[in-house]
Amino acid sequence: MVADLSISQLNGKDIYLPDGRHLGVVGETVVNGAEMRATHLFVADCPEELVERGIHLTIPWRWVRSIGDVVILRWFPKTPIPYEH
Repeated sequence: MVADLSISQLNGKDIYLPDGRHLGVVGETVVNGAEMRATHLFVADCPEELVERGIHLTIPWRWVRSIGDVVILRWFPKTPIPYEH
């Protein structure tokens, strides 16, 4: 991963699953203020085949494999993430 990347540079980057499918775009990065480290990526308008009803998600930082021009995840659930109201 790129060590000199600022949090604001992540916003707007496309996110891809390990199999190449597009999940969405980074909307925000969630930061743990006490430790000053990223914990999650917020993704809006996900495809309905990946996330039921296309709801917004937060992706745990540990799922991120690499960051460059795009964000590539190391893991994502096999079944669509269910909508819970």
